Amino acid sequence: MNQDNKSNKSGSPAQKPLRSAQWFGAQDKNGFMYRSWMKNQGIPEHHFHGKPIIGICNTWSELTPCNSSFRELAESVRRGILEAGGVPVEFPVFSNGESNLRPSAMLTRNLAAMDVEESIRGNPIDGVVLLVGCDKTTPALVMGAASCDLPTIVVTGGPMLNGKHKGKDVGSGTLVWRMSEDYKAGKISLQEFMDAEADMSRSTGTCNTMGTASTMACMVESLGLSLPQNAAIPAVDSRRKTLAYASGMRIVSMVNEDLCLSKLITRDSVINAIRTNAAIGGSTNAVIHLKAIAARLDIPLALDDWHSYGHQIPTLVNLQPSGEFLMEDFYYAGGLPAVLKRLGDANLLHKDCLTANGKTLWENNRDAPCYNDNVIRPLTNPLCDNGGICILRGNLAPRGAVLKPSAASPHLMKHRGRAVVFESFDHYKTRIMDDDLDVDANSVMVLKNCGPKGYPGMPEVGNMGLPPKLLKQGITDMVRISDARMSGTAFGTVVLHVAPEAQEFGPLAAVQDGDWIALDAANGSLELEVSDSDIDKRLAALRAQQSSPKTGGYLQLYIEHVMQADEGCDFDFLVGCRGAAVPSHSH
Repeated sequence: MNQDNKSNKSGSPAQKPLRSAQWFGAQDKNGFMYRSWMKNQGIPEHHFHGKPIIGICNTWSELTPCNSSFRELAESVRRGILEAGGVPVEFPVFSNGESNLRPSAMLTRNLAAMDVEESIRGNPIDGVVLLVGCDKTTPALVMGAASCDLPTIVVTGGPMLNGKHKGKDVGSGTLVWRMSEDYKAGKISLQEFMDAEADMSRSTGTCNTMGTASTMACMVESLGLSLPQNAAIPAVDSRRKTLAYASGMRIVSMVNEDLCLSKLITRDSVINAIRTNAAIGGSTNAVIHLKAIAARLDIPLALDDWHSYGHQIPTLVNLQPSGEFLMEDFYYAGGLPAVLKRLGDANLLHKDCLTANGKTLWENNRDAPCYNDNVIRPLTNPLCDNGGICILRGNLAPRGAVLKPSAASPHLMKHRGRAVVFESFDHYKTRIMDDDLDVDANSVMVLKNCGPKGYPGMPEVGNMGLPPKLLKQGITDMVRISDARMSGTAFGTVVLHVAPEAQEFGPLAAVQDGDWIALDAANGSLELEVSDSDIDKRLAALRAQQSSPKTGGYLQLYIEHVMQADEGCDFDFLVGCRGAAVPSHSH
């Protein structure tokens, strides 16, 4: 095994020494032990002589339905690695599925990222394939891998097929929100509501709307971390396996080229992702996840960058919850390459950003066709003129809040109303059902203590269901404000991620029933019409009542170290790239 950087006899530079050689390349006691124990799996001797060891980082779990097909997907990756001359080694990491995990998958995103980072750094791995799908598995695995900065490629599991309900296409997640409101409004029966369960999720895969899973898949592709078309191929389409196979082959070359994550994730590629998020009508969750990913590589990214680079980008992708179609339609229409082609033609991309296949973003996408202009609209006929995430600031959100214009009601984007306050999510669930609740269509619903520390874990409860008595009057949207998140499958004029959160005594904690709140999305303002002195008095009274119960375990670690939404909700001690220097021997 060549273990130096000297030129070979042909005069070309020799390969960078394989990291795994520090385990398997030595002819001594340690080398004997590392090789011998691996050989109990039937690995032949020649695999330890100069072949790159490729980790397949797998988030398969039956408790994460979106990722339940990953055993089969990993096998496709494995075959690709073997064909290219690598040695595949599959390993599991914590799988934080959005659909089952309580109190929130966001609570364990950082735990999964820690698992990934330490698994990569502590093992004989030269490059890694990340198998991701459900919402938090994508940012968690990219964050963990970024802090190691080895050659890395991402393979997404793909979205479900279109849901089918009463002869119509329906979107996962989005159908739940709509039908739940219809049931509370008395438009459908409980049996009709329950009958839709099987219709919504009829194949393996992630949500088929432009929810957080599909959004983060698009973010990965726009960052250059995957092969083209990774974001949209349906989970059950044979081309998903073909892409996984090709990704397995490609990671071996990436190791030989030393094409590590820091060469792909740059300030320019992050700006490309911000613009892509606007064009696809992507989830507000991308704001938190991209910040956390960038911070792992010490790339500066401010909340205001979403306004500077994305706010005026039109939304082109006509998918639920903002539009009409679903991810299966998106793929057939051309997928993300068609979107990137349109952005690039308008000079809205940094075209020379490097991608995982060794080509630039523009080389990959400049000839991408679009087969359906209604699904992927031209810039001259967008779904929404200014589709980028709207950043709001004011005395109610000094460090910022976010709103998704493409999913909001235009008539509510400038609004002034009286606050109806819910001190917690449990308080909301009880109070919203009260027919005597003093609320009308002009009210502003305010939910507190659902931020990173307050819940804890910042759940997707910001898209509060409307009061049943208003739903029965035909009201379908109201301004809602919270320090929580919302599902990318949800919709409405919902202000999220208010920072600082109420638990940290941000001004949100001071809001009381009847206070007037003014939202002006066009000017990026969110104001509580209460004097600064009164806000300070209210917060001082709340601080005097504060208690800090000790919870212990991971939850205690989380509460003590999680940062605020505008900072990406990572742990303060995980920010930055620690690299993948080989640790000391274990024997």
